[in-house]
Amino acid sequence: MPGAPGENDIELPAGGTMPRRPLGRTGVETSAIGLGGYHLGLASSDAEATRIVHFAQDHGVTFFDNCWDYNDGTSEERLGRALAEGGRRAKAFVMTKLDGRTKAAAAEQLNQSLKRLKTDVIDLVQIHEVIRMNDAERVFAPGGAIEALVEARKAGKIRFTGFTGHKSPAIHLHMLEVAKKNGYRFDTVQLPINVLDAHYESFEKNVVPVLQGEGIAVLGMKPMGSGLILESGAVRADECLRYALSAPTSVVITGCDTMGVLKQALRVAFIFKPLSSPERQALLARTAKAAAGGRFEQFKTTERFDGTTQNPKWLETAQL
Repeated sequence: MPGAPGENDIELPAGGTMPRRPLGRTGVETSAIGLGGYHLGLASSDAEATRIVHFAQDHGVTFFDNCWDYNDGTSEERLGRALAEGGRRAKAFVMTKLDGRTKAAAAEQLNQSLKRLKTDVIDLVQIHEVIRMNDAERVFAPGGAIEALVEARKAGKIRFTGFTGHKSPAIHLHMLEVAKKNGYRFDTVQLPINVLDAHYESFEKNVVPVLQGEGIAVLGMKPMGSGLILESGAVRADECLRYALSAPTSVVITGCDTMGVLKQALRVAFIFKPLSSPERQALLARTAKAAAGGRFEQFKTTERFDGTTQNPKWLETAQL
């Protein structure tokens, strides 16, 4: 990540505490910052990944993101090992995602995730990469993935369900509409929340109000757009995180592959004050040019970050 801080570059404020927020209507509170699972798989070693997880948890992070397909399963395995130590699993809210669109694929992926994460129950399982308009119909079709989640919830393997996506607000809204037609209501929805999103194909403007109206928790992701937003030169990392935390998010999930990046996120959370209206307007004015056309939000405009597009077999089979 451009200009990523080193471990000794960030000093955490003495007595700093992590803000906690309600997770929609679930009755659960989680940390305002969530540790991203993909980047955990990029840490320099298993030992370093464990150190990152433990440091995060010891400093108030309770929400841990992951996905069945991240780094060929390494991300889930690393989180599972880290939380298996010293009763740490009981203090963590663990989320993972499944790519499978059929009941059979989703069920087998879930069982693999349970083993990797070394847990009998996953707190939140989300349908991953709802990035095509027909994903909703596939998920809710007879024999579709939603059936696997419903059965797993009844069996006590998962507590809550949601879906994720990064392509278009219209696709998110369609997924919500199809769910409603099928008498289903998700507990969470994960979507991009960042300072450029407000200007282009905005999830914050078009989807978040709908989620708020239905009591569905907003899980913000890509606060820095995998580092691309920082490459624009229009905004700093701490400003990106503060912006996302100032949105009506239950959790802002940020990737931390080093201790320096983690401490940067913790510091922003510890000293967090919501952006005032003038501060928000000034930040949006400064980033308007960079946001044009979505060139620094390539997860919206290209297939670069579409794992299931590059690996369509993940949608139908449970084997990586």
